[in-house]
This record gives sequence, structure tokens and C-alpha cells, in this order.
Amino acid sequence: MMSTPDIHAEVISLPAPRPGAGELASVQGALALDLMPRTAPPRPRLRSARTFDLVAAEAVDRSRVDAFVGRYLQAAVEIAAGDRPVGQVLRHTVPEIYEELAARARTVTAAAGLAPGQARGPNPARPVVVGVRTALIRTDAVEASAHVRYGRRSRAVAARFEIVRDRWQCVALAWG
Repeated sequence: MMSTPDIHAEVISLPAPRPGAGELASVQGALALDLMPRTAPPRPRLRSARTFDLVAAEAVDRSRVDAFVGRYLQAAVEIAAGDRPVGQVLRHTVPEIYEELAARARTVTAAAGLAPGQARGPNPARPVVVGVRTALIRTDAVEASAHVRYGRRSRAVAARFEIVRDRWQCVALAWG
């Protein structure tokens, strides 16, 4: 019969928390790793440039419009590629453009044999908006163009946004 060796574990007591150090405990576990494969496209730092504004706008409001346009165009190219459901841009798209975007997504995903918003195989070439140029042409209208990368290929997207029913909405979308 084998005897088990005596194992002695050293117990280290933690010091009592200092005043003002309570924030430290609230972030424990925040660095846990997610080892699942990434299906979302990489998010590079979006370059944005204002070209020829025809009207003046406050810097804070103008930067919010630029951020909205960049996010919308990224969502639109993901929808057109079949990587995102079209319903995510419903609030910010007029019905005609919404239907065109939905039809484009259906065509692309049908050609690939998938359902819209369904993840494609491993390492697909996903669209990424790498640059946006905007021009405020009226206080309630902005036109934008975007440089979109699909793997090694590039495309262009142009859009016009207007304030409709008290929110920015895409009223025109053209693919190049």
C-alpha cells in the first residue's frame, strides 16, 4: 500500500482593501479570453475627411454627423455583402433605399447559398470601410463617399443623408 506524501500548501492572506481601492475589485475577470473564432470584420481606424462644406456647422455636431455616416456606411456594406441583417438600418433609411439594400443582400446571399446575416465560411473577405469623405451641403443634408475594401479589392460607395422625421436618414445610396 502506497502512502500519500504530506502536502503543505502555503496560504497567502490578502491585505485589507485600502480606502479608494474599491474600483480595483470591480474589474476582476474583465480580461477573460474569448477563444471562439472571430466572425466580425476587423475595425480599422476610420479616416474621415470633410471636403467642401457649403454651410457652417458646430464642430461637435459635425463630428457626430461624420461618426454616424461612417457607422451607417459600414453597416450598409456589411448588409450588401450578406454579413448583417438589413433590419439594423431600418430607422435610418427611407423605404426605397431600404428595399434596394434588402434586394442586394438577398441576391448576394442567394448566390452564395446562405441566408442574409448568416456567417460565411472561415476567413471570408469581409467589406471594411477604410475612409469616408463628407460634405455638408445644407444644414439638413450631407453627402458622403466611402472607400471600401473587400480583401485585396476596393470599391466606392456614395450616399446622401437628409433629416427626415427628426433623424438622419439615407435617401440615396450608389455602389461603384
